[in-house]
Amino acid sequence: MKRMRLVITHYVLTKWGRRWKNRAVLEQWQELRIRRHVDKVRKNSRFYRELWAGMPAAEWRKFPVIEKSLMMGNFDDLNTAGITKEQAFAEAYEAENSRDFKPTLQGVTVGLSSGTSGSRGIFLVGEDEQAAWTGTVLAKLLPGGLWKRARIAFFLRANSNLYESVEQGRLQFQYFDLLEPLPQLLARMEQYQPDIWIAPPSMLRLLADAKNSGSLNLLPRRIIAVAEVLDPLDRQHIERTFGQKVHQAYQCTEGFLGATCSHGTLHLNEDIVHIEKEVLDEESRRFVPVVTDFSRSVQPIIRYRLNDILTEAAEPCPCGSLFTAIERIEGRCDDILYLPNVSDGQLVTVFPDFITRAVLAASADIEHYRVIQHSPLELEISFRTRPGSAEDTEPLIASELLRLFTRLSCIPPQLKFTAYSFTPGRQKLRRVERGWKL
Repeated sequence: MKRMRLVITHYVLTKWGRRWKNRAVLEQWQELRIRRHVDKVRKNSRFYRELWAGMPAAEWRKFPVIEKSLMMGNFDDLNTAGITKEQAFAEAYEAENSRDFKPTLQGVTVGLSSGTSGSRGIFLVGEDEQAAWTGTVLAKLLPGGLWKRARIAFFLRANSNLYESVEQGRLQFQYFDLLEPLPQLLARMEQYQPDIWIAPPSMLRLLADAKNSGSLNLLPRRIIAVAEVLDPLDRQHIERTFGQKVHQAYQCTEGFLGATCSHGTLHLNEDIVHIEKEVLDEESRRFVPVVTDFSRSVQPIIRYRLNDILTEAAEPCPCGSLFTAIERIEGRCDDILYLPNVSDGQLVTVFPDFITRAVLAASADIEHYRVIQHSPLELEISFRTRPGSAEDTEPLIASELLRLFTRLSCIPPQLKFTAYSFTPGRQKLRRVERGWKL
């Protein structure tokens, strides 16, 4: 009963209760919440208490920035539930191997990150935090309100009590394991008849293809992309197939960071997190987010640097929200390509979006693509086109990439073309990927 009250409270607060006159008032409200949160975290987390030694809460912006390796290296002292990293990993791996994601540790939900950055991380969510997360997610993503019937189909590599918690009252929830064969998933979809689909873009593409081939005869009320970068190519195909916008939820180990509004614009969830912008390129508005989540206490996230590349929107969203509008989540910093300059050999930054735009500009017949940089002078390009156009496409892609590299004054790498192949499952789809380390 307490849990349901918390869910409804946070739903109402998110939907109608929190309103700010302007951006300055919002930032003042954030500041007060963060200072209170910092005082609470300092008392309960030995790691942060030692990290911030002698620094008052009012100077939280001067606290050291932490990253994944530091968080995982100090996991036992950082979390406030008394759970060791060894216990958490054992619980999470057991859930993944058994595919039973319901058990908790001391009432705390334990989950694993996907490990796209090279190592897997742990996230902990307490019972009250889970209820607050549920109310917030439902308020931001659920069409029609909390009391309207809905069937939610959630596709992901691993389930969690956190995700299961969205099943409330008239809301039904079913987890669809990406490791299951596609025909089995489609059969379950037809039987369940879900009207809200939540899945990685690569899975949504497969559902769109199944719809176009006649092997899936469903139309969703809302489509929400999660877990992977929503590439323009995938967005266009999915929206054309189902005749509606693809919404997004920007959710990761470090928190529920963003959600799309009614206009389809992604906004940062600045009612529960504060995002500092580490600018990568001022002209193009690209930045890396440094996250302070003032809604979580079991595994506190304070000035945590993510590895994502975000592009801020050039203009305010027509929806009128005060929350920062994001034009695109571009990928990870690890997937920025580097090519030697033609004059001095110094490495030149090539953002993933540059590569995406060049490949898509080559031909409207491209249906899928991946670009992997194996070394500073070697680029592998795999793609799939509509039948009958593949032979003409290779030189077109090569020409567009050469134009890009010339504009950036880079030495053109050797291009290797291969057949496209990717199956959603254990790995996330990365359309542009750097396969070597600096």
